[in-house]
Amino acid sequence: MIKIDNSTSRVFARLGQSGAAFGVGLIEEAEKKDNIVVLSADMAKPAGLSKFASLHPEKFYNIGIAEQNLIGVAAGVANEGFRVIASAQACFLSMRCYEQVRQYSGYMGLPVIYLGVSAGFGLTFFGNTHYALEDISLYRSIPGMTVISPSDPGQAIKAMEASLEINSPVYIRCTGIPGLPPIYKEDFEFKIGKGITVQDGSDVIVISSGSITRNVLDAVETLETSHKLSFKIIDMHTISPIDKDLLNSCMASKLWITVEEHFVSGGLGSVIAEFLSDRFETIKPNLLRLGIKDKFSVPGDYNYLIETNELDAQGIVKQITECIRKVF
Repeated sequence: MIKIDNSTSRVFARLGQSGAAFGVGLIEEAEKKDNIVVLSADMAKPAGLSKFASLHPEKFYNIGIAEQNLIGVAAGVANEGFRVIASAQACFLSMRCYEQVRQYSGYMGLPVIYLGVSAGFGLTFFGNTHYALEDISLYRSIPGMTVISPSDPGQAIKAMEASLEINSPVYIRCTGIPGLPPIYKEDFEFKIGKGITVQDGSDVIVISSGSITRNVLDAVETLETSHKLSFKIIDMHTISPIDKDLLNSCMASKLWITVEEHFVSGGLGSVIAEFLSDRFETIKPNLLRLGIKDKFSVPGDYNYLIETNELDAQGIVKQITECIRKVF
């Protein structure tokens, strides 16, 4: 098992989430497990699979730019008892392939690991056709599908390791770009379906997933200096199944905030809203959902897209401050 420390976390950060998961984590797993097969829709180099493909050519197959065929081949190989990882750009792996994934891993239950490369705004200047901002809502609607959105590259490695240990389909959503500062610089326990309390607090609960968690940490640091409130930060890396036990422990807080690099509709915020709506209680926390509003973005580099959608630290501070004034 890969250990995370101050040195390795910086190396993983330079690789990005998919680069770390494939270029580090999967290589170690392939040396321990003989039945791993990796399929790619002509995405070996961008996904960080080049080293894996050269070390284990018998375990790697490039299906070409044919994502729907990729899913069919993955299903056939998985049906023969292999642990299959299917990799493609997240926008196509979710939207273009939804029907195939639904039938093979939903209805048939084949335990393929789907790894979406460059989710969120990761493909920057390629534009709205290549942004994956609906993928959580699509994958979580498939019965039996686990949905994971790692917060940094080290966690992406752990997500891959954990996914290979369960006999059910998984979607791993890789967000951000290479070079973002790591969140975890020390080793930690990762369990599918169990969120991580990054910082304890009681007044405001901030729940995030994906690389945007880095901006959440910076925003909360600023908010704590201007408000006499304590903030709990939860890294909810597994969106489906959600960690109900952890959420239940936070019900006494007055305000919950979700932050994600995804459309506000259908993603993490919607999962939390559904959780609250299912609780028949008179008093519940207020909920503020932060993410991409109901609009398409003007293409640009990654920082520009995050800033114009108010998901940088400053934008998060602004939106939470406005909400705090109404609630407290």
